[in-house]
Amino acid sequence: MKACVWKGPHNVRMEEVPEPILVKDTDAILKVRTAAICGTDLHAYHGQVPGFESGIVLGHEFMGIVEQVGSKVSAIHAGDRVIASDITACGSCWYCRQGLHWNCASRSLFGYGPAFGESLAGGQSEYVRIPYADTVLIPVPSDLSDDKVLFLGDILSTGFLCASNGGVKPGDVVAVIGSGPVGVLTQMSAFIQGAAKVFAIDRLPERLAVAERFGSVPINFEKNDPRAIIESATKGRGADVALEAVGGKEPLDSALRVVRPHGTVSIVGVHLEDNYPFSAIDGFVRELTMRFGVGDPMRLASQILPLIENEVIQPERIISHRITLNDVPEGYRLFNDRQAFKILVEVS
Repeated sequence: MKACVWKGPHNVRMEEVPEPILVKDTDAILKVRTAAICGTDLHAYHGQVPGFESGIVLGHEFMGIVEQVGSKVSAIHAGDRVIASDITACGSCWYCRQGLHWNCASRSLFGYGPAFGESLAGGQSEYVRIPYADTVLIPVPSDLSDDKVLFLGDILSTGFLCASNGGVKPGDVVAVIGSGPVGVLTQMSAFIQGAAKVFAIDRLPERLAVAERFGSVPINFEKNDPRAIIESATKGRGADVALEAVGGKEPLDSALRVVRPHGTVSIVGVHLEDNYPFSAIDGFVRELTMRFGVGDPMRLASQILPLIENEVIQPERIISHRITLNDVPEGYRLFNDRQAFKILVEVS
């Protein structure tokens, strides 16, 4: 079968690889219909992921039709149209029973090598083996097109969780650091959860233009001071909630600068630094709440799917490019060079 394979930093290729087979009786084989290139894929693309080896099939945002199921799979059946959660979980341990799938000891991330558990081939391919299929696969209503629901498997769940962890309430002023795909879906989620005003903080004019199109107030931090603008708009108070959707020291510093005393900073950006300097005395004096989170499609699907069905949220509006599986290497180049906002891959 055809698959997009990582060969080294900035070097991905389409290759013929063996089709997956059932390994455990809780597995399923998925025929991929639609996939995407995610910002988290770029960490792998750049060679920043520990233990990443040449030959790994990329991609953790995908959906399709169930081709085959193991003997202990009961909730999912061959022929079902499903979204794959980007992370896997056993579904039966204490953490899974609490809906905390990221903390499952059997957790893995598709297409990311051994950095987060078992090394699983990803979904930028024709077929994928799905462990713990009853838990990991999410059935999709037949009247919803792939492009409407695909992002539930990762970036929409991540953005929705970011706003939820921030405790966004009706009337809140919210600052979102980052206006990439996750950041814009975080902004949409903040509005859904009641934000009266959302400020989008970024440095790329084209991304800020997307954020403005969806109702956010853009702030280019290379031209203006976000803290001054937000304090001016709130009579000196600051943002009630700051949502960090980029990762790294500068974005988190920005979130901490713009949030008001007794406010909340919610963080879903991928932070690769082991030692991050944070002023505990500042957090104490301003009585800040900080929450880190990882999007969990398995837990959030029941909340988000009705919002998609009723067009309360329209995640497909962020798609800028549609390509075929053969074009995925070029898609990585476009996405890495910021010539594409969000790329949908039509596999079959």
